[in-house]
Amino acid sequence: MNTKLNVAVAAALFAAATGAQAGITIPAGDWTLDIGGVVNAYYTHTSFSGDDATAGERANGKDVANITTGLLPNYLSVSGKTRQNDLDVGFTISINPGASTRNAGIQGSQQENRQAFLTFGDASWGSIKLGKDLGIYASDAILNDQTLLGVGSAAGSLAGNTTTLGRIGRGFMYADWKSQVAYTSPNWNGFQFTAGLTQGWNAIAANGGVGSTERSGSQTAYEGKASYEWTGDVAGKVWVSAISQKVEGLSNGAAAVTANGVTLAPAVANTVTNTDERAYAWDIGTSLKIADFGLVGYYGQGKGIGQTVQFAGGFDANGKRRDSDQWYVQGSYTIPTVGTKLAASYGESTLDGNGADTFSDIKANMWTVGAYHPLTKHLNLVAEYSVAKDEANNRAAADTDLKAKTISLGAILFF
Repeated sequence: MNTKLNVAVAAALFAAATGAQAGITIPAGDWTLDIGGVVNAYYTHTSFSGDDATAGERANGKDVANITTGLLPNYLSVSGKTRQNDLDVGFTISINPGASTRNAGIQGSQQENRQAFLTFGDASWGSIKLGKDLGIYASDAILNDQTLLGVGSAAGSLAGNTTTLGRIGRGFMYADWKSQVAYTSPNWNGFQFTAGLTQGWNAIAANGGVGSTERSGSQTAYEGKASYEWTGDVAGKVWVSAISQKVEGLSNGAAAVTANGVTLAPAVANTVTNTDERAYAWDIGTSLKIADFGLVGYYGQGKGIGQTVQFAGGFDANGKRRDSDQWYVQGSYTIPTVGTKLAASYGESTLDGNGADTFSDIKANMWTVGAYHPLTKHLNLVAEYSVAKDEANNRAAADTDLKAKTISLGAILFF
């Protein structure tokens, strides 16, 4: 049963050098413990241009320099596995301390606790997971993203936080970390599926200055994915995943919605009521490897799901679902003699406005080029350049846009 760090899986997908790591294994009676994790830090420089109502450090012409973690937080994970009564039993618990501070005399930065789950099962019939772990829907999208080992977007406004945003909201939705009950099938010659129930989340009806209203997400969400993986001269994987959740009622206002310091929805009171709706989304993707070349393609659609984090901005001020879609393409080449991976990608996420909205659509895109060099089998040096752009196409007012150009240099260590 696999209880290793999801980030280690991500590293294996992106860089063979880091995929070789196996953690620190300790026999402990009936158990085998695996201590592993990630430490990373980057110097980033971001230049902003265009229109931005929030002004501040993201104002037009502003330059911001930070030293911060990348898309992956720092990670310390303890996993254990044993075989008891013909069952493979395991657990994983992790802590995720930030590595960025911005105020004098305050040495603590934000911290997350992303994983706390148990598993049990057998190779003959699959495994069951209970607890908090990476969500099922859109998980393969982020695990194949090149910025997983780097920084991506929002580096200029996230000092003091645990992570940047990578390509989240600029090509795919965030899978996030969710409490869940999930079943994963055995691997049948490359085919495997996972189906689960995840904790229902509240939906925030806000984006583009429309207003903010919180709808109850007390109903359980249903998530699932299926994949087929093969080897050979042309190796690869194809996958599909989906999520569905009933969202009920409408409250009279909500607090602002933020993700890693970025405001996704303002705090505005609203007294609208309406009937229940069901939010859902689906995606499809593929990753291919031919000799030293790699290719990733991804596409997804949703209703009521939002654009960046799930259910934020998915509903308008009248409680009606907004349509959204997201896609990205990525190519890479590994230099055989030195192992350096060169990669480039472009992605875009679009949120369509409804009749009650002042905007026709909101687009967020980003292109990224990067070099990821394995200095050792556990340590990678990273250099990235990303250009992220936000566009709001308004019906009555002038269109607005904001562009952020980010250079990042740093290192990421897996152990």
